[in-house]
Order: sequence, then C-alpha cells, then structure tokens
Amino acid sequence: MTDDAESERTFLDKYEEEAAKIGRFNLAIFGKTGTGKSTLINAVFGEEVAPTGIGEPVTRTNHLYLHRAGFFGLIDTRGLEIGTGTDQIIAELGAYLIEMRTKPLAEQVHVAWYCVRASDRRFEDTEAEFIRRLHSLDLPVVVVLTQVPSRDGVFHEDAHALADHIASLDLPIFSGRPLLVMAKGDNFTQQAEHGLKDLLDATFRVAPEGVTNALNAAQKIDLTRKWKAAQVAIGIATTGAGLIGATPIPVADAMLIVPAQLALMARISAIYGIPKETAGMSAVVATSVATAAGRGAVTGLLKLIPGAGSIIGGAISAATAASLTAAMGYAWATVCGQLSQGKFAGADGVIDRKAMKKLFEGEILSWVKKLGKTKDVTAVEAPVG
Repeated sequence: MTDDAESERTFLDKYEEEAAKIGRFNLAIFGKTGTGKSTLINAVFGEEVAPTGIGEPVTRTNHLYLHRAGFFGLIDTRGLEIGTGTDQIIAELGAYLIEMRTKPLAEQVHVAWYCVRASDRRFEDTEAEFIRRLHSLDLPVVVVLTQVPSRDGVFHEDAHALADHIASLDLPIFSGRPLLVMAKGDNFTQQAEHGLKDLLDATFRVAPEGVTNALNAAQKIDLTRKWKAAQVAIGIATTGAGLIGATPIPVADAMLIVPAQLALMARISAIYGIPKETAGMSAVVATSVATAAGRGAVTGLLKLIPGAGSIIGGAISAATAASLTAAMGYAWATVCGQLSQGKFAGADGVIDRKAMKKLFEGEILSWVKKLGKTKDVTAVEAPVG
C-alpha cells in the first residue's frame, strides 16, 4: 500500500470512528396532511431525508416509518390522519418507544415536532389531546406553526391569534407556545424564510444531552454551532501536535504529524455531518494536501508563521507543529462548511475535487497567516456565510 493510500485509509477509519461516537439524532414529526412537514425537514436537515421517502416500516401495521440519513433519523406516519387515527398512532409509537429504550441512545426517539399550518386558523381538540399523549410517552414536544406569513419582520395577526390560542391550552410543549416558522421563502410573494434557527435552538434545548453532537452534525442551518464544535476538536488536536513536537521534529520527518492532522480532519468532517460517501470522495483531497505538506511543502508554510516557531537546526518546534495543525483544521472546517451546503457538487452529484483542493490549499495559507497573529489558536471567529 502506498503512503497516500495508507493516509486515505487512516482518514476514512478515523471518520467512521468519529461518526460512530456521534451517533444519530432521531426526530418524530406529526401534523395533518399539508402542514409542510417535508419542507420543514428539508430546510433544517437537508434533502437526504424527507417524509415523502419510502422509509423503513418500524411497526407490524406499517403506520410508522423510520428514514435514515447519516446522523439523522426521522419517524413519520403514513396512512393515518391525526384525529381519526390518534389511538392507533399512539399505541404503535408507545410500543416502539418502549422497545427502543432498551437499545443504545442512537436507536431511540429523542424529540417530537407537531406541525400546525397557520393558514388553517384552527387547532382542534383532537390535536391537543394527541400532544398530551405524546408527552405521556416521555417524548419532548415542540409545536411548530408552519407557513407563517410576515411582512418586514411582522407576523400575520391571524398567526399570532392562533399561537395565543394554543398557548392558552396550557399544553406540555416547549416554552408553552408554538414557534412561528416559514421554512422556505418565496420571492414571488415576497415571503421571507424565518424561525428555523429558533426551532433548532428549541430542539437542542429539549434533546437529551447525549445526542446533541448528532443533532449538530445533522442540522444544516447553523454553521456557527458546527464551527464552535470544530474549534474544540482543533484545540485538542493542536495540544497533541504540540506534544509530538515538544522534542523538535526534523523537517524531513514532518510526516509524523500527518496522522494527527488526518484524524482531526476526519473528526471535523463528522462534526459537519458530511455523509460517508462524500467523506470518501473528499478523503483524497485531504490526504493529498496533508501528505504533500508532510513531505516538504511544510517548509514554505513555516515562513508565514511569525513568532509561532522556527526551523532550528532543521527541526520544527512544538509551537510550529501546533500552528500548522490548527491551520489545517480551520482550513478543512471551511471546506466542510461549503461541502455541507452542497457547494462542490456538480449537476451529476460528483464532487469537484479540484475546486475543493484549491480552496483547501488557499485556506491553509490564509489560516497560517491568521494564526501567526494570535497566541490562542482557538480564539478565532467563525467565517461569515
């Protein structure tokens, strides 16, 4: 096996290891037909999973389906309408929850969203009862008022009235009242998207602590959360790289740091929720740049790190090793941020590795310069966009 192939295998092994640690966040979504559940899921978690998909039946009567995509799982109903099929849905869901609670946390259902369409201007007693029964199953419930029109940041008065009515029922839901959301903007009607981050924040607040990393990996709308998680990983990795370089490393042996850098990039890929298939395609870029740096290109980068360490007697200092690893991590986080938004995918879905590599190399140089001006490699702001 060549060095590049071995490095690529290291990246993929580390990715699978980190993905297993993160696990999966599982959401149950309910509401009447036409409330925009699919649009809401696509907006927050991407289009890999939507209630319109086939899914895997999880009950014998085939009314509950589980859809899986990477770090996200979705439970939705099929063939039954809230109100007419409440007893059936609750019975099946209750049995499923009891069964799953004997299994690892990643197999359990963690939060429920109940969706109400704002334009319906009504909330039926059967819906309120359904929510109470969800709560009786020890499932945290967030009520979402969907398709809420607004103008200049002001919501339609009918939506406020419906939200106030639901709040008056004293239901066991997050914050005691529904969240007002428009999942997808419309330029023709001049309706702006709003409320998605509020919904995500609410979901983080009610989700079990053990699945927040999976929720962060699965969600697509708050890159700052992902960036902060990446910063923690970078801080740990740079400390490790500094220890490796505590005894100065000969420049010729800079490859000693590469496995730690690849492990960091694999961890960041998982933090950003990069699907396994995409991670496999991006591994080629990650490893080619990292191993090239380890073989000697690193000397060109060292000249850009004022005060971070120097080549003394042909060796790399601990500070330099740490700064290079941090630059690699931040550069890769920038790449993953764009990957998570589908920026490198062509019309055929194939990743443009050349464009990815160009961005990665450019970001490494940029971050080396930035980090040369600060003593704390984790005290940097998240990039805009």
